[in-house]
Amino acid sequence: MTNTSSFATCDLCDVHKSDSSGAFRVLPPVFRRFGAVQRFCGPVVTVKCFEDNSLVKAAVDSPGEGRVLVVDGGGSLRRALLGGNLGAAAARNGWAGVLIDGCVRDVAELAACATGIRALASMPLPTDKRNEGQRDVAVQIQGVWVRPGDWLYADEDGIVVADRALT
Repeated sequence: MTNTSSFATCDLCDVHKSDSSGAFRVLPPVFRRFGAVQRFCGPVVTVKCFEDNSLVKAAVDSPGEGRVLVVDGGGSLRRALLGGNLGAAAARNGWAGVLIDGCVRDVAELAACATGIRALASMPLPTDKRNEGQRDVAVQIQGVWVRPGDWLYADEDGIVVADRALT
């Protein structure tokens, strides 16, 4: 696992700002912080689901091993894909962070979780459980491609993704 204090997204952007290969990407500044950890990084695991958090639950209930779960929730603001119980499971199981292109709930509980959690907004309504979705597929997060095995870096300034570890 990478030492999370050894990077700054601004420094990574300074080094890679001229990258035109697509190996280095910057996510738009639309994500809010919900977990207790502000700065996190790790290799990416992806889940693609829409208003059904069955695969999110399965992921955070498994060993995280310092990885970052990136959830393509289709940008839905209608249902929460992660709440207090799943946030606690992510922290307990060693996930470095969870990034959700969608909503979370139980904001006070998430604030106490010792993991990084970023999402678009809070929404108290839970999802339906239909066991639908995909895992370990390339996803588009706010128009930016994120693939399993990429590295995600998040701090106070933003979120960047690279095709390899940068630190």
